Amino acid sequence: MYLVQDLFKKCGERLGLKLLVGESGMKRPITLPEAHRPGLSLSGYLKNYVSQRILVFGNMETLYLKDLNKEMRQQRLRNVLTPHIPAVIVAGRYPPSKQLVHSCKEGEIPLFQTSMTTMNLLSRLTLLLNEEFSPTMTCHGTLVEAFGVGVLIQGDSSVGKSEAALGLIERGHRLISDDVVKVRLREGTYLEGSGPELTRHLMEIRGIGIINVAHLYGAVCVREDKTVDVIVKLEEWDDSCFYDRVGLDEKHCDILGVNVPYHVLPVKPGRDVALLIETIVLNHRLKELGYNSAQEFNVKLLETISKKQNRRKKGCETHTKSAY
Repeated sequence: MYLVQDLFKKCGERLGLKLLVGESGMKRPITLPEAHRPGLSLSGYLKNYVSQRILVFGNMETLYLKDLNKEMRQQRLRNVLTPHIPAVIVAGRYPPSKQLVHSCKEGEIPLFQTSMTTMNLLSRLTLLLNEEFSPTMTCHGTLVEAFGVGVLIQGDSSVGKSEAALGLIERGHRLISDDVVKVRLREGTYLEGSGPELTRHLMEIRGIGIINVAHLYGAVCVREDKTVDVIVKLEEWDDSCFYDRVGLDEKHCDILGVNVPYHVLPVKPGRDVALLIETIVLNHRLKELGYNSAQEFNVKLLETISKKQNRRKKGCETHTKSAY
């Protein structure tokens, strides 16, 4: 559960928040990643009013309250400051009214003040709340960036994930996270992968130990996060298993509701795994540009078969006419 105190602890300094009253209500839950200005609600129009959102009072709301008489001001504040309100933030250059401070103190609602402009506060607060409320998951694998494409390398333990990533780094690509990858759903449309701070820029190579990629290869070979565009699963070569040799059957893996292209790459001595992963990435970029080599080959193959069938048909017709 995400609480007001969590927001204040993580984002209070970035938002310039100063707690005025309502410290006892810091454990109020934030159930919606939204913030809004009361606007029409202060005028008494409460239809479809959502009381679970953080309230932001800007200069207009503060000046509007000052123009009301005391009884009307208390009534309007009572309408919007329901028990489900997580917190109230006053933005801009005007201080909060005494009635607002009293109502928040009486209702144990945290009241913050910031010097940021209202629109700037709303945009930043919305981004921060969306980030905190984004669905996340942790998966086992190594995330690298190759040719601008985020590649999540997965597979059983000791199959060679870190070694493959190390080969890509030597070729000039970048490491995001090794062994543990934290995947977050962004805007409900794409995935962003990152690593824990404890193991950032570190890799575990069996027989060598822990290495710091940033120190060995330079800061240009690492980055903190990257979109997950392709998943490559490494598995030991099995002669009894059929592996796709054309590439017409495109596989996808569902992660947090997003379908990510999925490739199974068999591994055996003599195969350059880093080179093969680069090929998968380049082929993926070509597909995004509208070029599919497998489909083009299939079209040419069907056209060739069709031409041969037509020639045979014409030959049969000619042989029949000559017989007559």
